[in-house]
Amino acid sequence: MSFQGTARPRARWHHARTDLDDFAIISYRVEPGALAGRLPPGFEPVVRAFADGRTGALVSAVAFRDRDFHFRFCPPAAISCGQINYRAYVTGRDGESGVWFFGTELDHPLVAIPRHVWGMPWRRSRIAIEAEWDGEVRWRLESGRARCEAVGVAARELDGFAGEGEWLPLLTHPTVGWYLRRDGRVGTYSIWHPPMRAVHLEAGSARFAVFEGLGLVGAGDRPHSILAQRSIPFDIHTPPRPALFTKRLL
Repeated sequence: MSFQGTARPRARWHHARTDLDDFAIISYRVEPGALAGRLPPGFEPVVRAFADGRTGALVSAVAFRDRDFHFRFCPPAAISCGQINYRAYVTGRDGESGVWFFGTELDHPLVAIPRHVWGMPWRRSRIAIEAEWDGEVRWRLESGRARCEAVGVAARELDGFAGEGEWLPLLTHPTVGWYLRRDGRVGTYSIWHPPMRAVHLEAGSARFAVFEGLGLVGAGDRPHSILAQRSIPFDIHTPPRPALFTKRLL
């Protein structure tokens, strides 16, 4: 594997730790102009050249089951719940690469902390994720606004990338994210995880109402790629904070 990941920041007492099980990144190719219209000033889509001679940007639904999420100052909690993050790959105002979060769905009452304490665009949703990893890989997601059924396939080249050394850091390893806070300002936070050892999946069916509602994806569009892993540990550098530019956008 050519991509070796990023250095792990020193753990702080207020950071959080979790294991993400049945983890999958379902990505769609979208029109750069349409995505740019959904981003705040100063953020730009990462644009790739594809095999059909046209350019495109990428958005992903990242779905998984949280296991033993806990803040470092607390003992691990026996929490296992589904989560879906909706994100786009962007560059920020200072040229830093990362992801813009349109929102997150969490199947647990703890959604109240990011939503009401930190002002993040999170909501409560019922989420069911099932996966089989031994033998033929199968992965399934069902929620009120998302569904996907996929099976494992042989590793393949991804359209718009020259190889794993390009798509692995962009699609699987963004460590900085931004989002629109409920007070109309931009917030930011960061994470760390080891390099993903991706299993490639192919969708039999997939629909994500969030992306359809944003006008980025059509009901019949097929994913650009699905990258999955049985389990992966995450550090979350909580709490999130306002970005250095704190001008109200709404």
